[in-house]
Amino acid sequence: MEAPIRITLGRRARQRIAQEGLQAADVAIVPAAAGGPKGLILHGIDTWLFGEWLANAPRERRLIGASIGAWRMAASALADPVAAHKRLAHHYTHQTYPDKVTAAYVTRTVRTLLDEVLDGHGGEALRHPLYRLSIITARGIGPLAQTRGVRWREMAGFVLAAAGNAVSRARLARAMERVLFHDVRDEGAWLRERFDAFDTRFATLSDANLRSALLASGSIPLVLEAVTDIAGAPPGTYWDGGLIDYHLHLPYRRDEGLVLYPHFTDHIVPGWLDKSMPWRRARDEALDNVVLVSPSPSFLARLPNRRMPDRADFKHYGQDHAARIRDWTFAIGESERLAEALAKWVEKPDLKLAQAF
Repeated sequence: MEAPIRITLGRRARQRIAQEGLQAADVAIVPAAAGGPKGLILHGIDTWLFGEWLANAPRERRLIGASIGAWRMAASALADPVAAHKRLAHHYTHQTYPDKVTAAYVTRTVRTLLDEVLDGHGGEALRHPLYRLSIITARGIGPLAQTRGVRWREMAGFVLAAAGNAVSRARLARAMERVLFHDVRDEGAWLRERFDAFDTRFATLSDANLRSALLASGSIPLVLEAVTDIAGAPPGTYWDGGLIDYHLHLPYRRDEGLVLYPHFTDHIVPGWLDKSMPWRRARDEALDNVVLVSPSPSFLARLPNRRMPDRADFKHYGQDHAARIRDWTFAIGESERLAEALAKWVEKPDLKLAQAF
């Protein structure tokens, strides 16, 4: 019977685990992908990792995410990460929307959701004694710097951006740049040397901008309103960090430690617009020290609709909110099996069952 999880290893990670096993003390970076409700399937792993395994091997760690991944990492950096992840799973699942909805309405709802997740404890994520939080956002440049909240300008700008991305990622870099909001104690040195086509700007996280940075990182174009002029950051218009960094294809190998990456799929897609382009999946040396953990096909087959929660479910279930909430709650409960399987694997890693990028 197939295990609930799949393990995908970079070359250096495999060698290290073969020699030393997988030690929590070796984990230096935890990334978290964008993907909306898909991130809910990692709830069990998140609570186990930050409530038990990593917590029992304290060391300085970088937590970095985009969109819901940024929310998950912010929850992980609070003083009670288990309670924070439970709030995130509950309130995210219980979002409801009328049949016809505006971007302003969705923005207000998501802003309230974020407040419920942080629950007045957001400052803890900035002052965790060991964890260094980074939040990825996308800032509009060129035509996307001129939208001024006008929907047709925003739509036209993203149509041009998508057309450019179809040619190359470098073309998309003419429409947006990465802005990394980072812990004041970690200036993101490993990301300051250029590693892809995109310019990267840096802004220090603070009590004045944490909430705005988290909201911006999940602001899907045309679904939510853009976030503008964030305190302490370059002026301009900010959107979902997943536009540039959907699965966080970052230069992980620059760190000597291991990267433990709980993910909802067994491959890494650079940007959100690359989802339908399998030839753009990451397979390079940047992933040398990555340990990627994802649900197996057999696990997914047992879920409602034979798949994990998805943003398309808001349309699929329509106004039957109770059915969607029921099925998402079931999937979150099943995610405990992923945590159990991972806990068993890290105790005695079986490298014969691990695939390569």
